[in-house]
Amino acid sequence: MDKPHLKRHYARELDALLARLDGPAPSLLLHVCCAPCSSAVLEQLCPHFDVSILYYNPNISPQSEYEKRLTELLRLTEEMPLPRKPRLVSCGYDPEAFAQAVQGLEGEPEGGARCLACYRLRLEEAARAAKDLGLDYFTTTLSISPLKNAQALNQIGEELGVRYGVKHLPADFKKKEGYKRSIELSRAYGLYRQDYCGCSYSRAQREREKQEKEGLTHAGEA
Repeated sequence: MDKPHLKRHYARELDALLARLDGPAPSLLLHVCCAPCSSAVLEQLCPHFDVSILYYNPNISPQSEYEKRLTELLRLTEEMPLPRKPRLVSCGYDPEAFAQAVQGLEGEPEGGARCLACYRLRLEEAARAAKDLGLDYFTTTLSISPLKNAQALNQIGEELGVRYGVKHLPADFKKKEGYKRSIELSRAYGLYRQDYCGCSYSRAQREREKQEKEGLTHAGEA
C-alpha cells in the first residue's frame, strides 16, 4: 500500500535555507500583494536577502484599489527600518491579463481553480522578472494569508523555477505567527487593510457576506 502523501513544512525549509546562507546576501525577487502582507515578510527576509519587490497584481479591481494598495506599499518600504531597503521593479496595471487567465473559471468559489490560475499568473511574472534581472531567488508574500493555499503556491513556484531557471524560495509566511506579526505591524504603521482579496469576484463575495451578516443581525433584533 502506498504511503499517504505528507505535506511539506515550507516554513521549516525556509528556516533551514536561511541557516545555510553564508557570504554576500543573495538576491531575491519578492512578489508582493499589499502592504499589510508585505510587512512581516520584509521584516523576515530583508536581513538575509538583497530584495527587489514586484507589485504585479492585475487581479485587483478597481484600478483605484490597485493604486491605493501600491501607495501604502511604497509608504511602508520608506518607513520601515529595514537593514536593506527593497527596490521596486516597475510593472503596469494589466487587468486584461487576469481576465484571460481566469476565463471560464468566473463561477469558481474562492480558493478554487480561479485562485490557482491567479497564483500562477502572478508567480510566473515573478519568475520571469527574476530571470530577466539575473536574481538568485523568487517567491511571493501570498502565503502569509490564512486564506491562501501555501502548498499550491510553493508547488507552482517550484514548477516555474525549473521552467525559468531561477530558484524558488520555499515559504509559508503565516507560520510562526507570521500573520499575527503582519497585523501588529499594520497597526504600528497605520496601514490600510483591505477586506477582500482583490478581484471583483472576491469583492462580490465579501459584499454578499456582509449583507448576509446584516440580515442575520436584523433578524436577531426583530
